[in-house]
Amino acid sequence: MDAPRYRTRNSMTKAFIFEVLATDGKARRGSITMPRGEIRTPAFMPVGTGGTVKTMYMDQVRGVGSDIILGNTYHLMLRPGAERVARLGGLHEFARWPYPILTDSGGFQVMSLSKLRKLTEKGVTFRSHIDGAAYEMSPERSIEIQGLLDSDIQMQLDECTALPAMEKEIERAMELSLRWAERCKTAFGDQQGKAMFGIVQGGDIPALRLRSAQALKAMDLKGYAIGGLAVGEPQAVMLEMLDITCPELPADRPRYLMGVGTPGDILKSVARGIDMFDCVMPTRAGRHGLAYTRRGKVNLRNARHADDPRPLDEESDCPATRDYSRAYLHHLVRSQEALGAMLLTWNNLSYYQKLMQDVRAAIEAGAFDVRVAEISEGWARGDIPVM
Repeated sequence: MDAPRYRTRNSMTKAFIFEVLATDGKARRGSITMPRGEIRTPAFMPVGTGGTVKTMYMDQVRGVGSDIILGNTYHLMLRPGAERVARLGGLHEFARWPYPILTDSGGFQVMSLSKLRKLTEKGVTFRSHIDGAAYEMSPERSIEIQGLLDSDIQMQLDECTALPAMEKEIERAMELSLRWAERCKTAFGDQQGKAMFGIVQGGDIPALRLRSAQALKAMDLKGYAIGGLAVGEPQAVMLEMLDITCPELPADRPRYLMGVGTPGDILKSVARGIDMFDCVMPTRAGRHGLAYTRRGKVNLRNARHADDPRPLDEESDCPATRDYSRAYLHHLVRSQEALGAMLLTWNNLSYYQKLMQDVRAAIEAGAFDVRVAEISEGWARGDIPVM
């Protein structure tokens, strides 16, 4: 049965356990169990950058089927501050989310958002994009911050290179990330019931991806992420890198594709053995009038919806999808009412989690390819006709 198990404080296991429960081709149906509950895989993690999944209440995030959310180390260290969150009981208590949380290392945001950054072997110094204050992020400090936040899955600090880039630059960043992974592993230690994941880098260079994956595998970590993709390269390149990387990673550890992605990206990545995903796409799209549905994307800004009394999808279990007319959603979006963003984000996260539920069930039934074809056919048919 595809229902998450939540452990009360009295029944908490002290272990971090990953099990592959079923396979269909390279697609894997699995389970991560840890003190704060179970993560059914393949899993989509809503992005709660600053301790909130934008426009959503946490009970709604749970209600659509989310087992785990993502928090961002960079944003939380700047505001409200990791030490303050720790004093207030940790991120779970602070945000009222008692289930698993994964925190990224902050490396991607340091590289992409901060100004006047300086990268050395020790770490990176940078100025906040908020107020210009100076900070230093080392592998050890990244793990310390994630510990103060009390996250359940913590990511190594890495250097993510935007593509396209020169091979020499990609190799330098990959090698630095491997050295930082070793330091993060040492800083993390042996925390019962928690995990630190390494991040495979290497850009779009197959040989570098192999080297990175093999070196991280030798570190015997509890999980492995694939980073540095969905950063400007075509989908075909991303899939090629997955085809190269996934077979090199341990079969008995979870595999996390960072920052991906569209529903189509997710299906193609699951087919290659990926277990975990995160992306801002469903929440960001919801704030800009775009709905994800079983019939594909629907732009509620379009005038065709202005007089349409029909819901986005009358068969959905999500109230935002089933109970509100397209005309009302169109009005909210065009009027820039906050409720429009709230309802469409609710719809989008519900759709993403329903997609993951369908994928898990299909893998268990040995019908993954059949279900993917049905889902893709629904997208291809497109939205319902204009009234």
